Amino acid sequence: MSQNRKRAAIILAAGQGTRMKSTLPKVLHRVAGRAMMDLAIDAAEGLNCERIIVVVGAHSPQVGDSARQRLGADSVVVQDPPLGTGHAVLAAKAALSDFDGQVVVSYADCPLIDTQTLKTVFDLAETADLAVLGFEAADPGAYGRLVIEGADDLSAIVEAKEATPEQLVIRACNSGVLAADRATLFALLDEVKNDNAKGEYYLTDVVGIARARGLKPKVCFVAEEDVTGVNSQVELAAAEAIWQSRRRKALMLNGVTMPAPETVFLSWDTHIAPGVVVEPNVVFAEGVSVASGAVIRAFSHLEGASVAEGALIGPYARLRPGADIGKDAHIGNFVEVKNVRIGEGAKANHLSYLGDGEVGAKANIGAGTIFCNYDGYFKHRTVIGEGAFVGSNASLVAPVTVGAGAITGSGSVITEDVHADALAFERSRQTEKAGWARAFRERKAAEKAAQKAEKQKG
Repeated sequence: MSQNRKRAAIILAAGQGTRMKSTLPKVLHRVAGRAMMDLAIDAAEGLNCERIIVVVGAHSPQVGDSARQRLGADSVVVQDPPLGTGHAVLAAKAALSDFDGQVVVSYADCPLIDTQTLKTVFDLAETADLAVLGFEAADPGAYGRLVIEGADDLSAIVEAKEATPEQLVIRACNSGVLAADRATLFALLDEVKNDNAKGEYYLTDVVGIARARGLKPKVCFVAEEDVTGVNSQVELAAAEAIWQSRRRKALMLNGVTMPAPETVFLSWDTHIAPGVVVEPNVVFAEGVSVASGAVIRAFSHLEGASVAEGALIGPYARLRPGADIGKDAHIGNFVEVKNVRIGEGAKANHLSYLGDGEVGAKANIGAGTIFCNYDGYFKHRTVIGEGAFVGSNASLVAPVTVGAGAITGSGSVITEDVHADALAFERSRQTEKAGWARAFRERKAAEKAAQKAEKQKG
């Protein structure tokens, strides 16, 4: 075999997924915030596969639409009717008719098959006529067994229901992933028959056909977790748990501090630099990056946000898409930030909503501040200048600008721009009525006594 040949991937996504008991197609359910089908495509793209073909079922146009949006119409083929895994791979034959190189068959419902897993089977295919990916199962159960001769020569794949008692004790199991030269793969598939109880064409039959042709199928192994399949909501949660555990471990090994890692949840694209501290019960949704030295305190939720060096977030903070938190800035408890750039060293420590705008360096946002950004039809921006001080319980009605160094009085509703270094306040004059509170209490006490007396008479 020549080394470093071109690569292609066939991703099977035609299963009906009835055990998910969901209106959402199985392969569009998410692990780490990303559809399982997209994770399978990511793995193939990570190995620079020149062609990626997704095989979908006619019963689920939503899956086909999603794949076409990601890869283009030429990368999606429909298996109709569904007649087994071998038939599904054959559906991609025409789409790869002009391709010269290795092809791997992977699965859209196996979200933990990553680039390294595919590389393992591709590397074996450089020296084998047919490379099959196996795993050692803790409980082989209904998995197909791999009958192996010597170190890695694959003699057969035997389905559990057809295995002999001796074969059933084999713990080497078939993952379903295999790789071969494109011409070899489809030549073998052309000989697969459907003379079985289900009348289906099984992909596993290619091993026996290859042996009969004098070819040499070989097997390589990965951990059972690496090829975990998802067929139910329970298995989806299990795959999520494995993914999260692996990613947390990788981050900690890279220098991220997590006192309670099992309570931290990450997304497929979360980037956390070494030197970050992540306290318990933090959720990172999609699109978050956190720079070194930042601290994400407990019970915070981040999505579509960037956090710069040394920033302090939370506890109980919410960063929504477009939140851009500057170096050494503080976003405190029960503060929500959406589409706002917070300048270096700025602080919003308590109970505030900052939506659509900009807060300058070293500015201070008092407790209870609201950026009133929405007029019922359009969003508007609030701009706070460098070093400005916004008093507690202020409402800033956008569009509005508070100039650099300006101060707004507590409880003010700011509807007009405030000049730099000015004081702006808006509140009614306080009045006082001497003795009013005492008279009020005496009057109410007398009313209560009268009511009690009336009840006693009755």
